[in-house]
Amino acid sequence: MQVILLERVAKLGQMGEVVDVKAGYARNYLLRQGKALTASKENIANFEDQKAQLEARNLETKKEAESLAANLDGQQFVVIRQAADSGALYGSVTTRDAADAATENGFSVDRKQVSLTSPIKELGLHEVIVSLHPEVEATVVLNVARSPEEAELQASGKSIQELAAEEEAAADYEIAELFDDIGAAASDDEDLAETVEEVLPEDADEDDKA
Repeated sequence: MQVILLERVAKLGQMGEVVDVKAGYARNYLLRQGKALTASKENIANFEDQKAQLEARNLETKKEAESLAANLDGQQFVVIRQAADSGALYGSVTTRDAADAATENGFSVDRKQVSLTSPIKELGLHEVIVSLHPEVEATVVLNVARSPEEAELQASGKSIQELAAEEEAAADYEIAELFDDIGAAASDDEDLAETVEEVLPEDADEDDKA
């Protein structure tokens, strides 16, 4: 199916180009979202008549998108989720979650603008692309953690594996300290017993019996 593009579409073409696409893709995406028109003679002629207006509108929206991208690019948003000790989430983080996190922090982002190759299913820092305009993108980071405290640690550069290793090392240290304390207490008891024996030798006990 041939369509004429009303704006640039990634990996497809620029505004004004006539391209061949699958009928389902055209009907369900390009035509429905106003990104293209069927490439009939009438539509092509109408496009040529409105080309200047479309280009001017595209330039205006591009400038607005670039302004937003300057503030949005590089931002990090915290998403709190439950997860196993291995870091696997009980569920996943989707484009809607990413859009909601950005919106909650003062940026107007729609889930349709968020690009994820697949849902996020692990704790950690995940880069996400936000398409603000056909020619303007911003990259944000989703800090997926089990708590705000864990998110802060991840933001400092520590992975969930490193955090788990540190917790395990701390637990091992506490156990070792406990055994050292028990050993020291046992040693003190032995020293006390030896001292008693020195003060009250067995001979003294036998004299007392006599």
